[in-house]
Amino acid sequence: MRLSGRGLKCVRGGREVFSGLDFESVSGEALAVVGRNGSGKTSLLRLIAGLLHPEGGSIDLSGGDTELTLPEQAHYLGHRDALKPALSVMENLAFWRDFLGGEAGDAAAGIARVGLSHAADLPAAFLSAGQRRRLSIARLLSVRRPIWLLDEPTTALDVAGQAVFAGLMREHLAGGGMIIAATHAPLGIEARELRIGGAA
Repeated sequence: MRLSGRGLKCVRGGREVFSGLDFESVSGEALAVVGRNGSGKTSLLRLIAGLLHPEGGSIDLSGGDTELTLPEQAHYLGHRDALKPALSVMENLAFWRDFLGGEAGDAAAGIARVGLSHAADLPAAFLSAGQRRRLSIARLLSVRRPIWLLDEPTTALDVAGQAVFAGLMREHLAGGGMIIAATHAPLGIEARELRIGGAA
């Protein structure tokens, strides 16, 4: 599987964020997108996820499922946790599993993998910032998709949480998955770097 962008141009709010951007990533590889604030790291992820449309250039996926669009083969983990505060940890995960469709994983196992089994019945409103992030990460495990688009994925995670997530990312890559992550901090895994907008 190969994901590539050629000559991408992104305009937001009438401002050109970047233009002429090329990138490429393949199965089993992590690509770390780095750059200063406002350089377009998040915008690039949102373009790939289909949440924004490029003003120029193209994004192509080869080797994926030909019956599914690129967004249908990708998980997008953004800055916001996208959790319903009144629903429990388990209910939130069940909601996302049903909403996303596709090949579902074991919700209880996913919660256990991120260390939230003890809070499975607790409303999301009572979770700490780090626990909310762990629950968002569990969403990546609830429905299997080969491409993970991660925006500052280690935000709010303590050292233990970062180690758990690094292990999950390594497993995803070892299984033929792909990771593209916008980040200011080390991911904790080996990653090729794509720099946007000059010095970070």
